[in-house]
Amino acid sequence: MKNPLGRRDFLKTTVAGAMSVGIAGKAYPLSSKQNSVNRRVGIIGLDTSHSVAFTRALNNATDQSFNGYKVVAAYPRGSNDIKSSVDRIPGYTEDVKKLGVEIVNSIDELLQKADFIMLETNDGRLHFEQAVPVLKAGKRMFIDKPVTASLSDAIAIYEAAAHYKVPVFSSSSLRYITGAKEIAEGKMGKVLGADTYSPATLEKTHPDLFWYGVHGVEILFTVMGTGCSKVSRTFTPQYDQVTGVWEDQRIGTFRGIRNGKTGYGGTVFCEKEIIVLGKYSGYNPLLEKIIEFFETGIVPVTPEETIEIFTFMTAAEESRFKKGAVVETAKVFEKAKKRASKMNYL
Repeated sequence: MKNPLGRRDFLKTTVAGAMSVGIAGKAYPLSSKQNSVNRRVGIIGLDTSHSVAFTRALNNATDQSFNGYKVVAAYPRGSNDIKSSVDRIPGYTEDVKKLGVEIVNSIDELLQKADFIMLETNDGRLHFEQAVPVLKAGKRMFIDKPVTASLSDAIAIYEAAAHYKVPVFSSSSLRYITGAKEIAEGKMGKVLGADTYSPATLEKTHPDLFWYGVHGVEILFTVMGTGCSKVSRTFTPQYDQVTGVWEDQRIGTFRGIRNGKTGYGGTVFCEKEIIVLGKYSGYNPLLEKIIEFFETGIVPVTPEETIEIFTFMTAAEESRFKKGAVVETAKVFEKAKKRASKMNYL
């Protein structure tokens, strides 16, 4: 970390390090003959409904549904001061206990009982400190949105993952909205632009879009891919409109909704067709990818893309406070990388 890399070089290096763990190091594919000891899932954070939803899906499924993976233990600690999160912990703790989950008192204890980890804490400010022990233990980990509450923390987590040679990935379930996969695979030709939308509830402890707008931004990057170089944002108490210009001059926008009818979706402008994205598909498509990742160690969403999503949102935050001025993402990334270099994960 004494020789900082440029944005593209760092991201490529991190991706290569994370992906290579699927072949060597501590990662290992599971065979169908291995017993359930190797399919034990642990959850960190019971302050989000995702913890209960994932547990219910895994623990109520037949062995064939999710290859026998079960949530066996959970460490309930989530946010310390976000009331909407803190108030949920007792109820969600009881919910997962009814599904056969053991409640433990520390992450260290959880790591003794689980082979794979789902970091579900709703408060992204805690993710770096909660993720590092998991990486040190060599456990593959899914980190729910937001991956962190700052771009520098996100960079530091992926640097730590590369250092410990442990693959990590983060994704919103909205990445798997109906129609996005086919577009991303190029079935409609090159994507020339896109306009996406989602709810964008604000939480004072997080940059504006990190808390909920991240879901619609994830849809945008799912269809547009990486390469956004400039961002500008118009903010009102009811709405957000964020415009990104990609390096090849394509334009993608995100509309955040805080008033009136809300939902998830978008319009994608392709070479062959203009596509209106379908309905939200629920948690199972994401959960299937999580289990596939646990099995293979191959990340479905690269560190490069996740970091660029959070760079986009950080640039949007800066644009808001500069009254809608255009912000260069490379400069935002460089500032965050310098802060990340001072974070200790050893």
